[in-house]
Amino acid sequence: MPTQFTRKEFWSHAFQEVYLNVRVLMPLLLILSVANVLAQAAPGNVMKYHATINDVKYVYASVAPVARLKPGDILDTNTLDCFGNAIKKPGDTLTMSKGDNPLTGPFYIEGAEPGDTLVVKILDLEVDGDQGVGAFAPGFGALNETNYTPMLHPPLPEKIWFYPIDHANNTATFQALDSKFSVKIPMHPFFGCIGVAPSAGEARSSIVPAEFGGNMDSPEASVGNTVYFPVNVPGGLLYMGDGHAAMGDGEVAGTAIEVPLRARVQLSLIKGQKINWPRFENDDAIMTVGAYRPLDDCVRIAFTELVGWIHQDYGLSELDAYELLSKVAKIHLNEMVDPNYVVVASIEKKFLPPKKK
Repeated sequence: MPTQFTRKEFWSHAFQEVYLNVRVLMPLLLILSVANVLAQAAPGNVMKYHATINDVKYVYASVAPVARLKPGDILDTNTLDCFGNAIKKPGDTLTMSKGDNPLTGPFYIEGAEPGDTLVVKILDLEVDGDQGVGAFAPGFGALNETNYTPMLHPPLPEKIWFYPIDHANNTATFQALDSKFSVKIPMHPFFGCIGVAPSAGEARSSIVPAEFGGNMDSPEASVGNTVYFPVNVPGGLLYMGDGHAAMGDGEVAGTAIEVPLRARVQLSLIKGQKINWPRFENDDAIMTVGAYRPLDDCVRIAFTELVGWIHQDYGLSELDAYELLSKVAKIHLNEMVDPNYVVVASIEKKFLPPKKK
């Protein structure tokens, strides 16, 4: 190779060197870049757990976990319906159920400590069967006499309806008991029960919604949404159950279309962030839960929590957030039949400033 180049020869040679290096390096850089993206997007380990009637729980409490997961892990599991899958055919009675709302779990999340927030991203929910069940019973329901609203008239009698499931068309069919009327109902599977162990060593019934989550009967606990829970005990101890194929606002008769579910959720933690009540979030909105009686206090809890969330994460003052919610907020009466009522208050993110870094 000559030791001297004309200017034209020098730049021609340099260009060839750069071109050859780029041809060699670009595919390698592209491969490394793709590998890096895939590594960041790759989920954690997948834990599979199968629940049966012999290992479900009927309280939210600090008990031995059925499995342990790490933040980032995905849980594949199942839940039984609110009757423990015991009601199968006409003639069956509610006395055949061993208890209300059997719960799958609890699941221990490594590193979860009181003062943290447990994050449950719902990836997939499928109805695990070909029929759902609806019922009401004496002493339960919004239009029935209950322990909270005693009446002198006789309670309504026990009734049970069966809902054939059409998986191909994603519908369940209501068939009237006292006529030939029937109608198809679009399915929207969700957890009726999802929550964590309460604080202070409490054990709370699986029919109760409260600050630990529980029997919230919230259609918001569905695919595409993320649920946040306060961590009250080491490991968090997550429970799930009471699958619903569809439910009307208020769940007024006391049941939804009750079904077992196959579920896939991803678990993670927000360390050092304390929340007081469960929250929901998706791409479009943030949502807060209030669970209490009377109904007006239930609504106050939900809106107070939403004001606080907007103030903390989006930077508006509490009074500005309060005023904004008065103009654009939505409320959803999830249920009014359990020992506590449940309301979800929400605001669409399009009405909020950018989230703080």
